[in-house]
Amino acid sequence: MATSVLLSIKPEFVERILNGSKQFEFRRRVFKRPNVNKIVIYATAPISKVIGEFEIEGIIECDIEYLWQQTHEFSGIQKSYFEAYFNGLETGYAIRIGKVSVYDEPLSLQDDLNVKHAPQSFVYVNM
Repeated sequence: MATSVLLSIKPEFVERILNGSKQFEFRRRVFKRPNVNKIVIYATAPISKVIGEFEIEGIIECDIEYLWQQTHEFSGIQKSYFEAYFNGLETGYAIRIGKVSVYDEPLSLQDDLNVKHAPQSFVYVNM
């Protein structure tokens, strides 16, 4: 059975995902379950709502410098932000963003997903 993961993403990055200029979502670590195929997008404050989802086209796991070389053209972020985010790590992850769907009505974490608070990293959800 396929599983979804809820990610907290800053509104500026959500906007770039929606307009296609950000085609990778970077993470310091990723989920262990092998059947995750969808990311549910929680746009952080000031939006503070679940606004949509995207399919996972693949996950790149590699050395930080090589990761930037592979993804920078569609990273949607500056190299300085990338370097600060991965500071102290040798390996990083880039989730390749597939088909994006925006919900007609944003969802509430608590009321609609039964999630008490926005995840620091990620949380598995049934969607």
